[in-house]
Amino acid sequence: MQGLIFFTLLASSRLAAGTTNQLFPLNVPNTFPDITSCASNPVGFSCENTTSIKNTCCSPTPGGLVLQTQFWSTYTGLERKGQLLPKDSWTIHGLWPDNCDGSFEQYCDLSRQFDPSPSPAILPDGTKIPAYTGPGVDTFIKEFGRDDLLLYMNAYWINQGAPNVDFWGHEFSKHATCTSTFDVACYGSSYKKHQDVVNFFDTVVRAFHRFPTFDMLAASGILPSNKTGYPLGRLQQALKSQTGALPFLGCTNNGTVLSEVWYFNHVFGTEQFGTFKALDSTTPSTCSNKTNIWYHERTSTSEREVRRGIFF
Repeated sequence: MQGLIFFTLLASSRLAAGTTNQLFPLNVPNTFPDITSCASNPVGFSCENTTSIKNTCCSPTPGGLVLQTQFWSTYTGLERKGQLLPKDSWTIHGLWPDNCDGSFEQYCDLSRQFDPSPSPAILPDGTKIPAYTGPGVDTFIKEFGRDDLLLYMNAYWINQGAPNVDFWGHEFSKHATCTSTFDVACYGSSYKKHQDVVNFFDTVVRAFHRFPTFDMLAASGILPSNKTGYPLGRLQQALKSQTGALPFLGCTNNGTVLSEVWYFNHVFGTEQFGTFKALDSTTPSTCSNKTNIWYHERTSTSEREVRRGIFF
């Protein structure tokens, strides 16, 4: 039934757009990198190697401390335009390549800068990041025929106060360009323009699936509430009991309102396909340990049910 609904949704969206192309192309191009040579290279977890990584397409280097990050937002600011949050789910923030010592790089390849509002606009070394004014990165996804990916991203990768597509361009430009396994060279001689961008988005979605924050908390009796808060330790332990490590929990309002989570990992293999090993956060929580933390409910007008394949 879900497959039929999804098929109907894709068909309707394409017909509504007036496309004259074949409704469902038989050949959707692959976007994965060429990792043939990785099979003959020594493999280990990122940041745990004792010798230098010779082929950085095989392991994220130097950004081997990989953070899968999520938001808990209660509104988008663009509800009237239909930009809503997914019911009973946190949303994707990104996939960040911190260096092994906890430092990080950003905007590492300005030839792949698709962020319309760079933040920061000037790097610590004085480099200015030009604002991107070209087509949105959603057009790259469409060029590869990945309607499924675009639908998922519009359901779970939600911006606040600006269109979703701007957020996606920001995350790729600031973070993926500093992740060695997404370097253009890793895709070999058959590389297609923007293949790396679509591959990154696929990878972010896969990583997000590894950490179902809402479900892990709910299964531990922790649900959004405007009537009662939760001790920081209880929130942390609920997640650690399932991931094996202490994630970073971020709070606003002087540390009293839960807003984000970061899961720290080392990766065995590429960031695209490798195994994630959970690690304790290297960043102290910004949530108070002296008072209960609010995990606020959302209003019904700010979220929608997306698990059925049709957005209500």
